Formats: sequence, C-alpha cells, structure tokens
Amino acid sequence: AAEAKALQREEEHAQRRTFFSTRDNGDGTIDLHARVSRAVGMRLRTILDSLAQPRKLTVENRGRKAPYDRLLGQAFARVIETYDVDQLPRHGGHATTVFITMSIEDLRKDLGTAALGFDGDQITAAEARRMACNADLVPVVLGTDSEILDLGRTARLAHPIQHRALRLRDKGCQAEDCDAPAAWTEAHHLQPWSEGGRTNLANMVLLCPSDHRRIHDTNYTHERLPDGRIRFTRGARTG
Repeated sequence: AAEAKALQREEEHAQRRTFFSTRDNGDGTIDLHARVSRAVGMRLRTILDSLAQPRKLTVENRGRKAPYDRLLGQAFARVIETYDVDQLPRHGGHATTVFITMSIEDLRKDLGTAALGFDGDQITAAEARRMACNADLVPVVLGTDSEILDLGRTARLAHPIQHRALRLRDKGCQAEDCDAPAAWTEAHHLQPWSEGGRTNLANMVLLCPSDHRRIHDTNYTHERLPDGRIRFTRGARTG
C-alpha cells in the first residue's frame, strides 16, 4: 500500500511537470523539448525503437552507417506524418486541417515554394506534394493578385483497407534498389494529387519514407519499370 501511494504521488508529480516546447532554428529544423511521465516516455521510445531498428539493419546490410539518434528522429517524424487525422479534435464541425498556399505558377514548377498554414512558413512545392500523400491537406491555389483560384479537395491518407491491399500487391517498397518491407512503407500517388490523381489502388504504390522523399526530390528523375518498380536516376529534372 505504501509503494502504491508513493507511485501515485510520483505520477501526479510527473503530470504537473509535463510540458512541450519548440524552437525554430531558422535552418529548416525545429528543436523539440518535452517532459512527460516515465510511462509515456517508455511507450514513445518503444514505438520509435520498433520503427528505427529494422531501418538500422537495412542500412547496415547495404554497407552504410547511420547514427541511431538520427534513425529515432526519422521514426518520430514518421509517427507524426502518419497519425490518423480523424482522431484529432474537430473545430467548427471540421477536422484539424493544414492549408498549403501557393501560386498557380509555383504549382506547375518543380522548384516552386508553398506556405504552410496561415503564418507563411515556407516549404518547397516538392515537400508539399509529398505531404499531400500522407496528410490531411487543403491546397489553396492563388492567382497573380493572390485571389483564390482553387480551394482544392482534401487529400486523405490511403484508407486502411487500401493500404492492406497495397501491402498484398506490392509486398514492400517499390523502389528498384530497396528491400524495405511493406510495414515500413507509405502510399504514393503515381499521378500527383495536385494534378487530379485519385486515392485508388491503380494510382498508388508503396514507397519507404526515404524513397518517398526521393520521388519528390527535384535532384532525381524516375521511371516505372514493366514489373511496376520505380527506377531512380540522379539528375535534375528538366522542363
């Protein structure tokens, strides 16, 4: 009984000391600082380890090394990017949503930029397109005088049943040189959502987070091979 009371006091103390803060470094990164209870911290570490360990083995099998804290950070980012937005609170009858604003000219260019949210934080158009595969986004396309030309439809994550079907079909990451299993992958739209691509099986393939970034990276070109896999070539896109 004494031990239970001591633990209760400790947990109440942990709740009072819980906090979360961020600091923008001005270089495209944000530092996170948080304190949570031991139980929450252990749960988070377990989740991140489960995502980072297989990647560590894959990297080592390819003869490369990656700091484990970097793999944990990438795993944390994956948890955030794949969180089910339907579980978030609703405000004014709508799910929590991120707006992406960009001009029609930038939408058509690989090197365009977009504003994340209403505060004007800049991201590349390629990152906006990648996020549209994995987040609840509404792109707002602006004309030359900042008038709204198109308030696009919400792009959703692939429905869980679709992702299960993709896992059965693709077995794993569809990049030619990648052996990441299906459990580590994300659904990518072959025809970009910004160009009218639909969230259906015919328009999606599985890619691991690294190759998902690569397919949206303007430093690479890619082609789809007859067997359905994606071949990447280093070299800036033209046109």
